Amino acid sequence: MGLLDDKVVLVNGGTQGVGAAVARAAVREGATVAVTGRRTEPGEALVAELTTTGGKALFVRADLADAEQAKDAVRQVVAAYGRVDCLVNAAGLTSRGTLLDTTPELFDQHIAINLKAPFFAMQAAVADMVAREAPGTIVNVITSSAHGGQPFLAPYVAAKAGLAGVTRNAAHAHRYDRIRINGLNIGWTATEGEDATQRAFHGAGDDWRERAAARLPMGKLGQPDEIADFVVFLLSDRSGVVTGSVIDWDQNVLGALD
Repeated sequence: MGLLDDKVVLVNGGTQGVGAAVARAAVREGATVAVTGRRTEPGEALVAELTTTGGKALFVRADLADAEQAKDAVRQVVAAYGRVDCLVNAAGLTSRGTLLDTTPELFDQHIAINLKAPFFAMQAAVADMVAREAPGTIVNVITSSAHGGQPFLAPYVAAKAGLAGVTRNAAHAHRYDRIRINGLNIGWTATEGEDATQRAFHGAGDDWRERAAARLPMGKLGQPDEIADFVVFLLSDRSGVVTGSVIDWDQNVLGALD
């Protein structure tokens, strides 16, 4: 028996990085999976990979910066499979900006992807669950930077801190509907998106992962597959009654100083 047998799981931002790792782990644990993304080619490639290994998967093209598309992605999955049992909001924008140089346009981009999209995806998914009078689970992939973060992450922190608050609010609002909603504050993670960010904003070379790992406590960056296993656990019944938790998944200890 898999942890997610017979569950329909929608992973927003599921075509690469942590989202794709969650999709793979969910299929491995018996789920039918739908993934969203802006680019068709990687989405269809991932679906082909998942179905080749015996899973059931669907790609839904969606630009999550548009709240209507975020809601419509849920509707498309419901139309295809009859329901959404589990939702993972893994899409994220990490472009840089400080308090002093962030433009209104950059700020709005962060709010659109990192806060507005998961809010309205949750709205649509919870509406489906409530209409069916069925339990469900949601995991929002947030960030340890939501506690404060570096100066160059100002708009990112603003949006993700909002997502942490919305996670708790929605969990409280729908606890008697048996809809469990939790968040994961992940730390520095080895993803394709992080590779692009390091090269674009920090002049990183091909060895940046090794250089970063050498100065981290565990000797490595966070690994998408390890995060995915934890997300699947939170989606599954094995995580029991836990809801409204925003869990720090990182190797640095908040509040501790050398």
